[in-house]
Amino acid sequence: MSTKPVRVVVLTCSTRPGATGPAVADWLLRTLTPHADALGVELRHVSLRDLNLPFFDEEEHPALGSYRNPHTTAWSNIVDPADGFIAITPEYNYGMPATLKNALDYLSHEWAWKPMGFVSYGNTSAGTRSVQHAKQVITTLRLVPLGSTVALRLQDTIDSGRVRQNAHLTASANGLLEELVRLAHALSPMREAAQRSAEVGPLPGSYARPLTSEDGPHVLVLQRCCWVDEALSNTTLDLAPFTETLEEVQTWLADWAATGLWLDGRLIGMVRTRRESRTGHIGRLAVVPDLHGQGIGRWLLRSATNALEGSCDRIELSTGSLSAKNIDLYTSEGFVRQTENFTGTVELIKHI
Repeated sequence: MSTKPVRVVVLTCSTRPGATGPAVADWLLRTLTPHADALGVELRHVSLRDLNLPFFDEEEHPALGSYRNPHTTAWSNIVDPADGFIAITPEYNYGMPATLKNALDYLSHEWAWKPMGFVSYGNTSAGTRSVQHAKQVITTLRLVPLGSTVALRLQDTIDSGRVRQNAHLTASANGLLEELVRLAHALSPMREAAQRSAEVGPLPGSYARPLTSEDGPHVLVLQRCCWVDEALSNTTLDLAPFTETLEEVQTWLADWAATGLWLDGRLIGMVRTRRESRTGHIGRLAVVPDLHGQGIGRWLLRSATNALEGSCDRIELSTGSLSAKNIDLYTSEGFVRQTENFTGTVELIKHI
């Protein structure tokens, strides 16, 4: 449930002049594009020949992510935002090309928890031994190899430098893409938790990260289930979290600094902050009902307060005047209850 497309890099690995790889890549991209559009997949073709990486020449280990050379940074900027990969590879002496091994060795965290599928080509084995060799390497980088592969025997599939149209190959290519997309979605929580910007959350395996407009569908579901108690306590359904559209949620996600707490790919809590002059505002503090009582709300509140303290003289938040549990949480964290307005909302303030 996301508005973000799955980004797949199609990697042509052969670099020699006159290689068959570009013809295979042309066929694969033409074949996959209609299905990719239907699946919400963004395909990007990258040729290792065009990339022209020298043999690994960084001083530091790739795991440190401390790159000295512009070509390494450029390669990292291609791999890091990708959600998955399809490598088009020949077989050289029972193994993968040195160019592919070199490209893999350049990076570390950028590969982690992303699926990689293979389209191989060759003579006797149709390049399958190259794939088996590559799989031994990519698992060390925490890439996840697909079970599905596409293997082209040159004498059966190549004619005048082009791949012959073949219903079986087309079905195999589309099946490869479908498996890659399913695995990319399944591995998404692992990728997010491994990001350097992710903060360890209060529950084992949980992590926090900034929310963006692409997270709008998750936020819409979360706030509608979390404000049921608020509606029951204050006997009203006239609450913005119940009535907002997806577009309205995405709009305020762009205006506020919002943090989401995630567990196994599920958004389990959130809070948003905004600063106006020397006053900080906290809002939309929410925790899924089945995880109440585990300190998540307090953790989110403290995180939001800490984010505002350095630049604000006071912090404001509000809740329904009959939301006793909310008020107890806020006052226990140093917020002071102010006057209630005519809508039944009470404001609480904390001076820094």
